[in-house]
Amino acid sequence: MIDHPETHRRNSSASYHKLSRLLDSSIPLPGGFRIGLDGVLGLIPGVGDAAGGFLSALIIYQAYRLGVPKMILLRMLVNVAVDSLIGAIPILGDIFDFFWKANLKNASLLDAYEANPTRTYRRSAATSIFVLAGIALLLFGLIYFAIVLMSYLWQRLN
Repeated sequence: MIDHPETHRRNSSASYHKLSRLLDSSIPLPGGFRIGLDGVLGLIPGVGDAAGGFLSALIIYQAYRLGVPKMILLRMLVNVAVDSLIGAIPILGDIFDFFWKANLKNASLLDAYEANPTRTYRRSAATSIFVLAGIALLLFGLIYFAIVLMSYLWQRLN
């Protein structure tokens, strides 16, 4: 029996939707707010954010196997990187993790790409460039701050 490509795409779609819901919205809370396994894992110091990042990477891998363009994959990586990096900050990062929901964002991005590939590609490119430029500015700012601080401390010691 030959597996039809459309059947494979539907199965993959169902798979990444199930995983994104499990990770970001599988646990209902009073008041209608939902959290997921990713946020709960993030509460475990050290390994929690790494485990959540690994599970999030499975969705990106499924997108790769479906042939999603690199720019969309980059946007998905940015969503997970923001989730993992900010999520690693004690307490504030854990709260952020419950609201960011990178996996649901990535599933929606894949749905949008399937519905309108050109528009989604352009928006992903623009967003990825903007976020990466912001990260670069932040890193340069931190490096500059560290150099100024070290220079100040060096002068004080001498």
